Amino acid sequence: MPIVGIDTVLYGVEDLDLSTRFFEDFGLPLLSRSAEESVFRLDEGSTVLLRPYGHPSVPKGTYEGYGVKETIWGVDSQESFDRLVRDLGSDREVTVGPDGAARFRTDCDLPVGLRVFNRKKVVYAPDPLNAPGHVGRLNQHRKWKRRARPKTLNHVVFAVEDYWKSFAFFRDRLNFRLSDHQKEVGIYTRCDGANDHHNMFLADCKLPGMPGRPAFHHCNFGVEDIDEVMVGSNHMTRQGWKHGFLGTGRHRIASALFCYLVCPAGGEAEYGADSDYLDDNWIPREWEFRFGTATWMHSMPHFMQEEVPWDVEFYKEFLPPRK
Repeated sequence: MPIVGIDTVLYGVEDLDLSTRFFEDFGLPLLSRSAEESVFRLDEGSTVLLRPYGHPSVPKGTYEGYGVKETIWGVDSQESFDRLVRDLGSDREVTVGPDGAARFRTDCDLPVGLRVFNRKKVVYAPDPLNAPGHVGRLNQHRKWKRRARPKTLNHVVFAVEDYWKSFAFFRDRLNFRLSDHQKEVGIYTRCDGANDHHNMFLADCKLPGMPGRPAFHHCNFGVEDIDEVMVGSNHMTRQGWKHGFLGTGRHRIASALFCYLVCPAGGEAEYGADSDYLDDNWIPREWEFRFGTATWMHSMPHFMQEEVPWDVEFYKEFLPPRK
């Protein structure tokens, strides 16, 4: 019963005009705009909806503040959808709307939904790399990009009260996989029908830099390579937008390039590229939080200023017992 990724995220925003301008500058394709909503549609078919925070369709509950108020997960078939809805309906209210989405609350009160989703394959053509002794490009420039144009919605991040308990619901009821654990920080988890390193990160809401309560944190949007990350970063700076706490760099967990930007729609928006892809042969790791945070960063926060010890090990519950 594969869930293949994120179908839709619904933002509840304070200023619809400002939030729309941000995502247009960020590079999302605007599908439609009205007084009550802006709709962006990415190449893979995923959707970003912006609506005023007080709009009747925007869920209220434990997760206060602006940002993503509902996540619709895409399911591969009607058969899988029916099976999941039937199981979820055994112990909680599930409502199926005219848009085909089955909506419910998780055990940690996250408003989520399911909908049959034909996730389209996107096409990128990364430039070959040159290195001393290795010629990937001969008599050929790298592509010159003007703007970042994300094509995928890779993951969503929430700060939660208990990330192990929150993850258990997604694992046991929606068949999500554990990818990695950043010790005392959070869980990276992926859908059973996707190869992304993670489609969701659940973080401890009481960490420094977190709000101290359950809340949305950020969405990650996929671009081609480091050039598109940096061209996007430069363009957003020219438009007056500010970078987030971690700025730009490469995570060691997932190997992914990142660029975080403060988003007026709530939380942050992240350009991401060159992430690890996983299947069920992967053995999850446990990472010391600083070691997992970054291989390099353009502007290191205070907790990364000193040399970080190498500290990572396989997650023991996934290892076969020793004979």
